[in-house]
Amino acid sequence: MELSKYIDHTLLKPEATQDQIFELCKEAKEYDFCSVCINPAWVATSRDLLEDSNVKVCTVIGFPLGASTSEVKAFETMNAIQNGADEVDMVINIGALKSGNEDLVYNDIKSVCDAAGQEVLVKVIIETALLDSDEIVKACELSKKAGADFVKTSSGFNGEGAKVEDVALMRMTVGEDMGVKASGGVRSFEDAKLMIESGATRIGASSGIAIVNGGQGESSY
Repeated sequence: MELSKYIDHTLLKPEATQDQIFELCKEAKEYDFCSVCINPAWVATSRDLLEDSNVKVCTVIGFPLGASTSEVKAFETMNAIQNGADEVDMVINIGALKSGNEDLVYNDIKSVCDAAGQEVLVKVIIETALLDSDEIVKACELSKKAGADFVKTSSGFNGEGAKVEDVALMRMTVGEDMGVKASGGVRSFEDAKLMIESGATRIGASSGIAIVNGGQGESSY
């Protein structure tokens, strides 16, 4: 698989402008990235810009804190799909996980998976920088049980991003049937290579062009 098809070309900064979204989509088509990952307000715009390409439209749900109610996350998901999203990356309720409220975390993830249905890919952002190893394992198990397609390391806005050891632990926990997305701080070809070797099947990065060209990007998202 070509490296470019691992990459979700990402722009989630709150100050992102329309011109920057236009450029992001143009780059995604030029480099044949797997998707663009943008905030929900840009989904319809991105869908229009990418309609003549194979690049998917990915957006975020409950982002970046994960502290919205499950009902809001489900509505966000349905709205994003109506606007043209092919994939959604949701943030778990991190506080609930750390409180040991596994039922809430499970139902929160499942509400998004149910809203997404069979056609739209669901990635679950577990925010590894805020979790210990046992919590990472539990978040992955609950994501798998709820029917998610991927687990994802980070939003890029809460602490450190992806670590090789966390990606390896996530892969070991979910097995081969789920995807693992490494995101946050992946800025170079070497970073991406290490993540893929550790079990990542998708890379979330704003430095996608530098990665595929063997260079070094400057920022995460």
